[in-house]
Amino acid sequence: MTPSPTSLAHAADLPRLFDVWQQSVRATHDFLADSDIAFLTPFVRDELARVTAEGLLRVLRDAGGSAYAFLCVEHAKIEMLFVHPEQRGSGAGRTLVQYAIASLEATAVDVNEHNAQGHGFYRHLGFIVESRSELDPFGKPFPILHLKLAENA
Repeated sequence: MTPSPTSLAHAADLPRLFDVWQQSVRATHDFLADSDIAFLTPFVRDELARVTAEGLLRVLRDAGGSAYAFLCVEHAKIEMLFVHPEQRGSGAGRTLVQYAIASLEATAVDVNEHNAQGHGFYRHLGFIVESRSELDPFGKPFPILHLKLAENA
């Protein structure tokens, strides 16, 4: 068995993980206003703390041990996948998704419809649109695409 490329996140990682989330969102979610990001901030901080405490958050680390990408899978669904902008294109996202599928049995993910890069990324890795929601989980007008892993992926 190949060793996992990931490690578990720890409470000490939380400030860095939040920074990775914020910078990643600013780089890929250009449809969100600063006020939208401010609205999401407390929720994201709480969720990062919860999934870290529950041992659900996996990270990729640089040579110095600093997290630069992270993944959370719950109930066979990728709930979080964020890569620091300086690491985009390095294969970090692919590594995490492949790990999620092979080791965590992930078969689903949601992506903002306006996040064309994210949708294209998941499509390239074998996910297809199963359904669409007009509003995001907070009732805001940011449509969500619900993706599932294609049978032949």
